Amino acid sequence: MQREIFSEEHEAFRDTVRSFIAKEVAPFHEQWEKDGVVSRDVWLAAGRQGLLGIDIDEEYGGGGETDYRYYVVMNEELARAGVHGPGFAVHNDINGGYLGRLATDEQKRRWLPGYCSGEIITAIAMTEPSAGSDLQGIKTTAVKDGDDYVLNGQKTFITNGILSDLVIVVAKTDPEAGHKGISLLVVERGMIGFERGRNLDKIGLHAQDTAELYFDNVRVPKENLLGEEGEGFIYLMQNLPRERVTIGVTSLAGAEKAFEETVEYCRNREAFGRAIGRFQHNRFTLAEMKTELTIARSFTDRCVSEHVENRLGTEEASMLKWWNTELCNRVIDRCLQLHGGYGYMTEYPIAKAYLDARIQTIFGGTTEIMKEIIGRSLDV
Repeated sequence: MQREIFSEEHEAFRDTVRSFIAKEVAPFHEQWEKDGVVSRDVWLAAGRQGLLGIDIDEEYGGGGETDYRYYVVMNEELARAGVHGPGFAVHNDINGGYLGRLATDEQKRRWLPGYCSGEIITAIAMTEPSAGSDLQGIKTTAVKDGDDYVLNGQKTFITNGILSDLVIVVAKTDPEAGHKGISLLVVERGMIGFERGRNLDKIGLHAQDTAELYFDNVRVPKENLLGEEGEGFIYLMQNLPRERVTIGVTSLAGAEKAFEETVEYCRNREAFGRAIGRFQHNRFTLAEMKTELTIARSFTDRCVSEHVENRLGTEEASMLKWWNTELCNRVIDRCLQLHGGYGYMTEYPIAKAYLDARIQTIFGGTTEIMKEIIGRSLDV
């Protein structure tokens, strides 16, 4: 059934995404999981299909469509298919917001055509070994020297870290100025002193490349400063709500899919001569999950609508991110339990979902940080 927040055009786009996943992603994802990284071919295929840079101006090869709901559709379908390898959300939902809004005309001409075609894969480097949610605590520095910034530091847990051709790096250009001394610099593949560390070994999301990045006296031309110097922290705060909506959308879609598969399992799996879904405890468990998911869907769609209208506040985005990610882990955990011993076998989708979902409450700001943001808004 078509949801109220979507038009016929959105649903037609959903069909396109599903076909793309079936042809270009699903047949190869198991191998990508073994490789620890997807093929660049899937990025080029996404570019040809018009799935990258949907909200980028057509003159740069984008879709010229400013409606965030197209990204919602894409992220929902990737989550429902359980194919988290291609880091399209970081590229589209997060980095597209920075490049589309902050890049100069010259930077747009340089970067956006490749960004939209899939020839240029992007990442954003915020987290450091000693600084995660506390962005003001980063130690990476960028010191002016002539026409360049000299960049030094280390980043970790960077999605698309291995494949990325452009990395938006959060760095301190004025270490004495606190949050007003943070800027965004775009580091390009091949810059001397820019090195990638290992592809990190995670408990889930095995096909998604997540890397350590090192910057040793990397000379970044001033032409690669994104936005204004010293405004980086403000830009991050402005874009983080969209990132958190995206994570909330993805989490809920994954939980809904796990629930649907578990209901079907409970219809067909028998114990003591009857389907396990006919046991009252199991029915009650399913009823609880169905109710929680239905409530979350209503709030999520409302938040998406408000975000599209530029009315969504930081507090509500934090609520959505906190609630949906915790709900996702809770639902998938209970679904795994209902699968019994088979739920512990990685050949079953519920086991993979269990491992892939665990990160949701951590990246994009932990649950604890979300509660802190909400709590501060209460003025108590």
